[in-house]
Amino acid sequence: MNILMILTSHDKLGNTGEKTGFWLEEFAAPYYALIDAGAKVTIASPKGGQPPLDPKSDTDDAQTDATKRFKSDDDAQAALASTKVLSGIKAEGFDAVFYPGGHGPLWDLAEDADSIRLIEAFAEQDLPIGAVCHAPAIFKHTKLGDKPLVAGKKVTGFTNSEEEGVGLTDVVPFLVEDMLKENGGVYVRGDDWASFVTTDGKLVTGQNPASSEEAAKALLALL
Repeated sequence: MNILMILTSHDKLGNTGEKTGFWLEEFAAPYYALIDAGAKVTIASPKGGQPPLDPKSDTDDAQTDATKRFKSDDDAQAALASTKVLSGIKAEGFDAVFYPGGHGPLWDLAEDADSIRLIEAFAEQDLPIGAVCHAPAIFKHTKLGDKPLVAGKKVTGFTNSEEEGVGLTDVVPFLVEDMLKENGGVYVRGDDWASFVTTDGKLVTGQNPASSEEAAKALLALL
């Protein structure tokens, strides 16, 4: 199994002067779920190299077994520090694609032409596509045929109430829940901050950081 994992390169949290990026748990837990299942994981990002880590995901209270494992794993750290440039990636040769979240994707991956091209290529080949938390932002402009990719499909992602809970409703460029609904997605959700994952065909979405490992396992189940 060859799985492509795509991370954000965006590090500015709107006009707040604060940093953002990818969420550590949402990278580490899926990464190890995939690696432990025998998958080969290729990591890419729009700019390549070391993607920006959201500092809030690296605090003591945000640590999990997966993040602790990552901090003592030189190979994983080296892989993360040398992500491939997204524009040079083709869908051929990969069996699935997975997007970790963090607020960064709202700004770059949602609008990134290379990301859109890849997602549409995976969808056209009916290959699994996974995204967790804020990463369903990637479906803002993706289409299958002449319709939004998520139209008529059960999807989840970071809820409006979770965004309100972290105080960023007025900072983010759009709300994931609202965008998925506007694109015709059948938005479903669990309790705030609890693990919740939904699969519709080959599309896997997870609601929040707690959903990251389960989302990766749901992607593996499709393989």
